[in-house]
Amino acid sequence: MATMRCVVVREHGGFDRLLQEERDVPTPRRGEVRVRVRAVGLNHLDTWVRRGVPGHTFPLPLVTSSDASGVVDALGGGVDGVREGDEVVVLPGVSCSACEACQQGFDHLCRRYDILGESCDGTAAEYVCLPAANVAPKPRGLGMEEAASVCLVFQTAWNMLVRRAELRAGETVLVHAGLSGVGSAAVQIASALGAQVIATAGGAEKCRRVAALGAHYVIDYRDADFASEVRKITGKSGVEVVFEHVGEATFGGSMKCLARGGRMVTCGATTGGDVGVSLHQVFFKSLSILGSTMGSKGDLRQVLRMFDQGRFRAVLDRALPMAEVGEAHRLLEAREALGKVVLTV
Repeated sequence: MATMRCVVVREHGGFDRLLQEERDVPTPRRGEVRVRVRAVGLNHLDTWVRRGVPGHTFPLPLVTSSDASGVVDALGGGVDGVREGDEVVVLPGVSCSACEACQQGFDHLCRRYDILGESCDGTAAEYVCLPAANVAPKPRGLGMEEAASVCLVFQTAWNMLVRRAELRAGETVLVHAGLSGVGSAAVQIASALGAQVIATAGGAEKCRRVAALGAHYVIDYRDADFASEVRKITGKSGVEVVFEHVGEATFGGSMKCLARGGRMVTCGATTGGDVGVSLHQVFFKSLSILGSTMGSKGDLRQVLRMFDQGRFRAVLDRALPMAEVGEAHRLLEAREALGKVVLTV
Protein backbone atom coordinates (compact mmCIF):
# COMPACT_ATOMS: atom_id res chain seq x y z
CA MET A 1 0.00 0.00 0.00
CA ALA A 2 1.21 3.52 -0.78
CA THR A 3 2.37 5.67 2.12
CA MET A 4 2.30 9.39 2.85
CA ARG A 5 4.03 11.89 5.11
CA CYS A 6 2.18 13.65 7.93
CA VAL A 7 2.89 15.77 11.02
CA VAL A 8 1.86 14.07 14.27
CA VAL A 9 1.87 15.09 17.94
CA ARG A 10 2.11 12.06 20.24
CA GLU A 11 2.85 13.93 23.46
CA HIS A 12 2.83 17.60 24.43
CA GLY A 13 5.93 19.71 24.62
CA GLY A 14 8.35 21.73 22.51
CA PHE A 15 9.00 21.86 18.80
CA ASP A 16 10.63 18.42 18.96
CA ARG A 17 7.17 16.93 19.60
CA LEU A 18 6.20 17.70 16.00
CA LEU A 19 6.97 14.32 14.47
CA GLN A 20 7.30 13.59 10.76
CA GLU A 21 5.71 10.17 10.26
CA GLU A 22 4.64 7.89 7.44
CA ARG A 23 1.17 6.41 7.28
CA ASP A 24 -0.83 4.50 4.70
CA VAL A 25 -2.62 6.71 2.18
CA PRO A 26 -6.26 6.65 3.36
CA THR A 27 -9.16 5.37 1.24
CA PRO A 28 -12.33 7.49 1.22
CA ARG A 29 -15.39 5.88 2.75
CA ARG A 30 -18.95 6.40 1.56
CA GLY A 31 -19.77 10.11 1.53
CA GLU A 32 -16.10 11.13 1.69
CA VAL A 33 -13.58 12.63 -0.71
CA ARG A 34 -9.81 12.32 -0.65
CA VAL A 35 -7.79 15.49 -1.13
CA ARG A 36 -4.19 15.53 -2.34
CA VAL A 37 -3.03 18.34 -0.07
CA ARG A 38 -0.91 21.11 -1.62
CA ALA A 39 -0.69 23.57 1.28
CA VAL A 40 -1.50 23.53 5.00
CA GLY A 41 -2.42 26.70 6.89
CA LEU A 42 -1.21 27.07 10.47
CA ASN A 43 -3.12 28.71 13.32
CA HIS A 44 -2.36 29.35 16.98
CA LEU A 45 -4.58 26.34 17.65
CA ASP A 46 -1.74 24.19 16.26
CA THR A 47 0.64 25.51 18.91
CA TRP A 48 -1.87 24.83 21.71
CA VAL A 49 -2.31 21.25 20.50
CA ARG A 50 1.45 20.77 20.53
CA ARG A 51 2.03 22.38 23.94
CA GLY A 52 -1.13 21.16 25.65
CA VAL A 53 -3.79 23.19 27.47
CA PRO A 54 -4.23 22.76 31.26
CA GLY A 55 -7.53 21.06 31.99
CA HIS A 56 -8.13 19.99 28.40
CA THR A 57 -7.41 16.56 26.93
CA PHE A 58 -6.49 16.21 23.27
CA PRO A 59 -6.95 12.76 21.68
CA LEU A 60 -3.26 12.08 21.05
CA PRO A 61 -1.68 10.93 18.80
CA LEU A 62 -3.08 13.57 16.48
CA VAL A 63 -2.32 14.73 12.96
CA THR A 64 -2.13 18.51 13.35
CA SER A 65 -3.67 21.53 11.57
CA SER A 66 -7.13 22.59 10.48
CA ASP A 67 -6.70 24.44 7.18
CA ALA A 68 -5.62 23.13 3.78
CA SER A 69 -6.00 23.45 0.04
CA GLY A 70 -5.49 20.82 -2.60
CA VAL A 71 -6.99 18.71 -5.37
CA VAL A 72 -9.68 16.04 -5.02
CA ASP A 73 -8.13 12.79 -6.25
CA ALA A 74 -10.64 10.11 -5.15
CA LEU A 75 -14.33 9.83 -4.29
CA GLY A 76 -16.14 7.51 -1.91
CA GLY A 77 -19.53 6.07 -2.78
CA GLY A 78 -22.58 8.33 -2.89
CA VAL A 79 -20.64 11.58 -3.40
CA ASP A 80 -22.34 14.14 -5.61
CA GLY A 81 -21.35 17.69 -6.52
CA VAL A 82 -17.59 17.08 -6.22
CA ARG A 83 -15.39 15.66 -8.98
CA GLU A 84 -11.87 14.28 -9.16
CA GLY A 85 -9.54 17.08 -10.20
CA ASP A 86 -11.50 19.83 -8.41
CA GLU A 87 -9.30 22.40 -6.67
CA VAL A 88 -10.71 22.83 -3.17
CA VAL A 89 -10.23 24.30 0.27
CA VAL A 90 -10.96 22.37 3.43
CA LEU A 91 -13.77 23.57 5.71
CA PRO A 92 -12.24 22.92 9.15
CA GLY A 93 -15.31 22.03 11.25
CA VAL A 94 -16.91 18.55 11.15
CA SER A 95 -20.42 17.91 12.52
CA CYS A 96 -23.01 15.15 12.49
CA SER A 97 -25.24 16.87 9.85
CA ALA A 98 -28.34 15.25 11.43
CA CYS A 99 -29.06 17.05 14.72
CA GLU A 100 -31.32 20.08 15.14
CA ALA A 101 -28.41 22.51 15.33
CA CYS A 102 -26.90 21.17 12.10
CA GLN A 103 -30.21 21.25 10.25
CA GLN A 104 -30.83 24.83 11.37
CA GLY A 105 -27.47 25.87 9.90
CA PHE A 106 -25.67 26.10 13.25
CA ASP A 107 -23.39 23.13 12.68
CA HIS A 108 -20.69 24.70 14.89
CA LEU A 109 -23.10 24.21 17.83
CA CYS A 110 -23.48 20.48 17.15
CA ARG A 111 -22.77 18.38 20.26
CA ARG A 112 -20.54 16.17 18.08
CA TYR A 113 -18.66 19.07 16.50
CA ASP A 114 -14.97 18.47 15.82
CA ILE A 115 -12.27 20.88 14.66
CA LEU A 116 -9.77 19.19 12.39
CA GLY A 117 -6.40 18.92 14.07
CA GLU A 118 -7.86 19.55 17.54
CA SER A 119 -10.36 16.78 18.35
CA CYS A 120 -9.75 14.56 15.31
CA ASP A 121 -6.92 14.11 12.79
CA GLY A 122 -6.19 17.23 10.80
CA THR A 123 -4.78 18.37 7.48
CA ALA A 124 -0.98 18.28 7.89
CA ALA A 125 -0.58 15.29 5.59
CA GLU A 126 -0.05 14.58 1.92
CA TYR A 127 -3.56 13.11 1.67
CA VAL A 128 -6.65 13.60 3.81
CA CYS A 129 -10.13 12.01 3.64
CA LEU A 130 -13.06 14.22 4.59
CA PRO A 131 -16.86 14.31 4.35
CA ALA A 132 -17.77 15.79 0.97
CA ALA A 133 -19.51 18.61 2.87
CA ASN A 134 -16.09 19.68 4.17
CA VAL A 135 -14.61 20.79 0.87
CA ALA A 136 -15.52 23.87 -1.17
CA PRO A 137 -14.22 25.26 -4.46
CA LYS A 138 -10.97 27.17 -4.09
CA PRO A 139 -11.50 30.87 -4.79
CA ARG A 140 -10.27 31.52 -8.33
CA GLY A 141 -8.10 34.48 -7.40
CA LEU A 142 -6.13 32.67 -4.71
CA GLY A 143 -3.13 30.43 -5.15
CA MET A 144 -2.94 27.20 -3.18
CA GLU A 145 -0.81 28.74 -0.44
CA GLU A 146 -3.10 31.75 -0.02
CA ALA A 147 -6.22 29.57 -0.10
CA ALA A 148 -4.84 27.39 2.71
CA SER A 149 -4.55 30.44 4.98
CA VAL A 150 -8.09 31.82 5.10
CA CYS A 151 -10.82 29.41 6.17
CA LEU A 152 -10.54 29.01 9.94
CA VAL A 153 -9.77 32.66 10.70
CA PHE A 154 -12.40 34.15 8.38
CA GLN A 155 -15.02 31.66 9.58
CA THR A 156 -14.25 32.62 13.17
CA ALA A 157 -14.16 36.37 12.58
CA TRP A 158 -17.37 36.36 10.51
CA ASN A 159 -19.28 34.52 13.21
CA MET A 160 -17.94 36.89 15.88
CA LEU A 161 -18.78 40.12 14.10
CA VAL A 162 -21.83 39.25 12.01
CA ARG A 163 -23.65 36.61 14.07
CA ARG A 164 -22.66 37.25 17.65
CA ALA A 165 -21.89 40.98 17.90
CA GLU A 166 -24.26 41.94 15.03
CA LEU A 167 -21.90 44.71 13.93
CA ARG A 168 -23.69 47.32 11.83
CA ALA A 169 -22.66 49.98 9.33
CA GLY A 170 -21.67 53.21 11.05
CA GLU A 171 -20.62 51.57 14.30
CA THR A 172 -17.04 51.60 15.57
CA VAL A 173 -15.18 48.39 16.36
CA LEU A 174 -11.86 47.85 18.13
CA VAL A 175 -9.91 44.88 16.70
CA HIS A 176 -6.99 43.61 18.74
CA ALA A 177 -3.85 42.29 17.02
CA GLY A 178 -4.97 43.43 13.61
CA LEU A 179 -2.27 41.54 11.69
CA SER A 180 -2.89 38.21 13.40
CA GLY A 181 -4.82 35.64 11.39
CA VAL A 182 -8.19 36.25 13.01
CA GLY A 183 -7.46 39.97 13.51
CA SER A 184 -6.64 40.62 9.85
CA ALA A 185 -9.84 38.81 8.87
CA ALA A 186 -11.83 40.93 11.33
CA VAL A 187 -10.42 44.20 9.99
CA GLN A 188 -11.47 43.28 6.45
CA ILE A 189 -14.93 42.00 7.45
CA ALA A 190 -15.69 45.03 9.62
CA SER A 191 -14.59 47.38 6.85
CA ALA A 192 -16.79 45.52 4.33
CA LEU A 193 -19.75 45.89 6.70
CA GLY A 194 -19.30 49.67 6.74
CA ALA A 195 -17.99 50.00 10.29
CA GLN A 196 -15.26 52.35 11.46
CA VAL A 197 -12.29 50.18 12.40
CA ILE A 198 -9.76 50.89 15.14
CA ALA A 199 -7.07 48.22 15.33
CA THR A 200 -4.01 47.52 17.43
CA ALA A 201 -0.68 46.11 16.30
CA GLY A 202 2.88 45.89 17.60
CA GLY A 203 5.45 47.92 15.68
CA ALA A 204 5.42 50.39 12.81
CA GLU A 205 5.51 47.82 10.00
CA LYS A 206 2.60 45.83 11.40
CA CYS A 207 0.63 49.05 11.88
CA ARG A 208 1.25 50.04 8.26
CA ARG A 209 0.04 46.69 6.99
CA VAL A 210 -3.09 46.76 9.15
CA ALA A 211 -3.95 50.21 7.79
CA ALA A 212 -3.60 48.82 4.26
CA LEU A 213 -6.22 46.19 5.11
CA GLY A 214 -8.80 48.90 5.76
CA ALA A 215 -8.37 50.00 9.38
CA HIS A 216 -9.20 53.69 9.83
CA TYR A 217 -7.00 54.06 12.91
CA VAL A 218 -4.14 51.83 14.05
CA ILE A 219 -2.70 51.99 17.57
CA ASP A 220 0.82 50.72 18.23
CA TYR A 221 0.24 49.03 21.59
CA ARG A 222 3.99 49.02 22.24
CA ASP A 223 4.09 52.82 22.37
CA ALA A 224 0.65 53.80 23.67
CA ASP A 225 -2.12 52.66 25.99
CA PHE A 226 -4.80 51.43 23.62
CA ALA A 227 -7.68 52.28 25.97
CA SER A 228 -6.54 55.90 26.27
CA GLU A 229 -6.09 56.16 22.50
CA VAL A 230 -9.56 54.74 21.84
CA ARG A 231 -10.98 57.30 24.24
CA LYS A 232 -9.29 60.09 22.26
CA ILE A 233 -10.36 58.75 18.86
CA THR A 234 -14.02 58.35 19.88
CA GLY A 235 -14.30 61.60 21.79
CA LYS A 236 -14.62 59.68 25.08
CA SER A 237 -17.75 57.84 23.90
CA GLY A 238 -16.09 54.43 23.35
CA VAL A 239 -16.72 51.76 20.72
CA GLU A 240 -19.85 49.73 20.09
CA VAL A 241 -17.92 46.47 19.60
CA VAL A 242 -14.60 45.08 20.82
CA PHE A 243 -13.16 42.12 18.91
CA GLU A 244 -11.22 40.35 21.67
CA HIS A 245 -9.03 37.26 21.40
CA VAL A 246 -5.92 38.17 23.39
CA GLY A 247 -7.25 37.54 26.90
CA GLU A 248 -5.73 38.67 30.20
CA ALA A 249 -3.35 41.24 28.70
CA THR A 250 -6.12 43.26 27.04
CA PHE A 251 -9.43 42.28 28.62
CA GLY A 252 -9.57 44.98 31.30
CA GLY A 253 -8.67 47.72 28.84
CA SER A 254 -11.17 46.33 26.35
CA MET A 255 -13.97 46.68 28.90
CA LYS A 256 -13.00 50.33 29.43
CA CYS A 257 -13.27 50.93 25.68
CA LEU A 258 -16.92 49.91 25.39
CA ALA A 259 -19.61 52.52 24.92
CA ARG A 260 -22.91 52.22 26.77
CA GLY A 261 -24.75 49.24 25.32
CA GLY A 262 -21.47 47.97 23.85
CA ARG A 263 -20.68 44.37 22.99
CA MET A 264 -17.44 42.51 23.56
CA VAL A 265 -17.04 39.30 21.55
CA THR A 266 -14.21 36.89 22.29
CA CYS A 267 -12.92 33.70 20.70
CA GLY A 268 -9.70 33.13 22.59
CA ALA A 269 -7.33 33.85 25.43
CA THR A 270 -3.80 33.73 24.04
CA THR A 271 -2.34 35.51 27.08
CA GLY A 272 -4.50 33.69 29.63
CA GLY A 273 -8.16 33.28 30.50
CA ASP A 274 -8.39 34.41 34.12
CA VAL A 275 -9.91 37.89 33.87
CA GLY A 276 -11.77 40.04 36.36
CA VAL A 277 -15.16 41.49 35.49
CA SER A 278 -17.05 44.12 37.49
CA LEU A 279 -20.73 43.26 37.31
CA HIS A 280 -21.48 46.87 38.29
CA GLN A 281 -19.77 48.00 35.09
CA VAL A 282 -21.67 45.38 33.08
CA PHE A 283 -25.16 46.28 34.23
CA PHE A 284 -24.71 50.04 34.71
CA LYS A 285 -23.46 50.40 31.11
CA SER A 286 -25.72 47.64 29.69
CA LEU A 287 -22.72 45.75 28.33
CA SER A 288 -22.73 42.34 26.66
CA ILE A 289 -19.86 39.81 26.80
CA LEU A 290 -20.24 37.24 24.03
CA GLY A 291 -18.33 34.02 23.48
CA SER A 292 -17.78 32.59 20.02
CA THR A 293 -16.09 29.49 18.58
CA MET A 294 -15.76 28.83 14.84
CA GLY A 295 -18.87 29.40 12.67
CA SER A 296 -21.17 27.67 10.23
CA LYS A 297 -20.14 26.06 6.93
CA GLY A 298 -22.79 28.14 5.18
CA ASP A 299 -21.28 31.40 6.38
CA LEU A 300 -17.80 30.23 5.39
CA ARG A 301 -19.02 29.45 1.89
CA GLN A 302 -20.40 33.00 1.70
CA VAL A 303 -16.99 34.33 2.78
CA LEU A 304 -15.30 32.27 0.04
CA ARG A 305 -17.67 33.82 -2.54
CA MET A 306 -16.55 37.24 -1.32
CA PHE A 307 -12.95 36.20 -1.97
CA ASP A 308 -14.05 35.31 -5.50
CA GLN A 309 -15.54 38.80 -5.79
CA GLY A 310 -12.24 40.35 -4.73
CA ARG A 311 -13.66 41.84 -1.52
CA PHE A 312 -11.25 40.04 0.82
CA ARG A 313 -7.62 39.09 0.48
CA ALA A 314 -5.35 36.56 2.10
CA VAL A 315 -2.64 37.92 4.40
CA LEU A 316 0.24 35.50 3.87
CA ASP A 317 3.61 36.01 5.50
CA ARG A 318 5.50 33.01 4.13
CA ALA A 319 5.33 29.39 3.00
CA LEU A 320 7.72 26.78 4.38
CA PRO A 321 8.23 23.12 3.48
CA MET A 322 6.32 20.71 5.71
CA ALA A 323 9.66 19.49 7.08
CA GLU A 324 10.11 22.95 8.67
CA VAL A 325 6.93 22.78 10.76
CA GLY A 326 8.95 23.45 13.91
CA GLU A 327 10.18 26.77 12.51
CA ALA A 328 6.59 27.63 11.53
CA HIS A 329 5.46 27.09 15.13
CA ARG A 330 8.37 29.20 16.39
CA LEU A 331 7.37 32.09 14.13
CA LEU A 332 3.80 31.99 15.44
CA GLU A 333 4.79 31.84 19.09
CA ALA A 334 7.39 34.60 18.73
CA ARG A 335 4.88 36.79 16.87
CA GLU A 336 7.44 37.30 14.14
CA ALA A 337 5.11 36.50 11.25
CA LEU A 338 3.57 39.43 9.38
CA GLY A 339 0.52 37.41 8.42
CA LYS A 340 -0.25 33.71 8.05
CA VAL A 341 2.32 30.92 7.88
CA VAL A 342 1.68 28.03 5.47
CA LEU A 343 3.36 24.66 4.93
CA THR A 344 3.80 23.42 1.40
CA VAL A 345 3.26 19.70 0.83
